[in-house]
Amino acid sequence: MSSSPFVKSYLFAYNFLQASSWTISLLSVVSSVLSSKTINGGAYSAAGYLISVMQTAAVLEVLHGAIGIVPSGFLSPLMQWSGRTHFILAIVGQINEVQDSPWLSITLVAWCIGEMIRYPHYALTCLGRCPYWLTYLRYTGFIIIYPTGLVGELLIMYKALPHVKERNLYANFFSVFPFSYYQFLWAVLLVYPFLWLKLYLQLFKQRKSKLGKAEKHHGKRKRM
Repeated sequence: MSSSPFVKSYLFAYNFLQASSWTISLLSVVSSVLSSKTINGGAYSAAGYLISVMQTAAVLEVLHGAIGIVPSGFLSPLMQWSGRTHFILAIVGQINEVQDSPWLSITLVAWCIGEMIRYPHYALTCLGRCPYWLTYLRYTGFIIIYPTGLVGELLIMYKALPHVKERNLYANFFSVFPFSYYQFLWAVLLVYPFLWLKLYLQLFKQRKSKLGKAEKHHGKRKRM
């Protein structure tokens, strides 16, 4: 990561804003669930707009990797961003029938918890003050959080299929292609788990590397 004070300040501010927004989103979802006493329907209406905005804004992370101010590279952030953004904007945001699914509530909660761990970790790493427990949580929590989100996303996309076909959704845009959005979404459903698995296994490799380095650093600090 660049040692420029300006870049560090910018990255800290960006990650702090994302962490705060995802925390607000989770609190909104929890408040909605508690008030309605059900996980059906309330999550998207309570926090869907903010989640959509912050997920779209995360395209900056693709640019961060592309210009080299973070070591993540370009391809992995692009795959994660495009998958989630397509899900929340093109499917959930346009098909009301999936917005009351309990699986959408579960998915959004998984997203929120994951980002409430990830962004504070990045923000404090920019300052060189990330505690070991947060690093451990960052590279351990995903083991449960990510599969939960994946299952929810796949089930919501599958539930959306008949509505996509009935309305011939995005027909104008896909008129230039030899396939419809309905067929494209089927392809996404079939390919998505394999692309996700690649990212998931990559995180396990990162976990071994990052926790090893963090444990050594933590051990040195304790001996000082």
